[in-house]
Amino acid sequence: RFVTVKGIAEREVKANLALWPLRITATSNTLPEAQGRIAADAGTVRKFFESGGLPANAIEVQGVEATDLLAQTYRQGPPPASRYIVAQTLMVRTGDVDRIAALNQRIGEIVATGVVISAEGGPQGPFYLFTRLNDIKPDMIADATKNARAAAEQFAKDSEASLGSIRQASQGLFQILPRDAAPGQMEEKQVMKTVRVVSTVDYLLR
Repeated sequence: RFVTVKGIAEREVKANLALWPLRITATSNTLPEAQGRIAADAGTVRKFFESGGLPANAIEVQGVEATDLLAQTYRQGPPPASRYIVAQTLMVRTGDVDRIAALNQRIGEIVATGVVISAEGGPQGPFYLFTRLNDIKPDMIADATKNARAAAEQFAKDSEASLGSIRQASQGLFQILPRDAAPGQMEEKQVMKTVRVVSTVDYLLR
């Protein structure tokens, strides 16, 4: 005879890495002018973050795209107001998540200068990651096992049996969840997170 129980362990953690991709775009009827505008806009973005306390090496260029609207094969309709679109993606990467969260509240300052931030490719704003799962795994597994044993002991007591040794056990996957599980709230957009693991244990009954 045996009983199968589940032990749950949860821990609230704080993100230790912030990633913020910013895709800026500029348009013009000449490619050099569009490139000049994008260079100026990238400088504005860099100045914003550096004035906010981030080092220059926390910001790097990930890619540049240039589109000639007149060269599109299936283009129809009148000529576009601006022939060229130049886009550049800047990636901000830092462990200072609190500073990034504060700068995110001031992102309107960049837009106010005329810089166009595109939402193409996914949601805007920073992403907050927790990368230190291995540091807390042992303690959380121990907590989940204790929780499972407590449940098994209560079951044995209620059924007038005594708890024996472990018959078999399995550890579930670790999940990193949003601390505030509101509809539409993604885990990677929240600084504070909940880590959860569920262990399944079979105990023999005597």
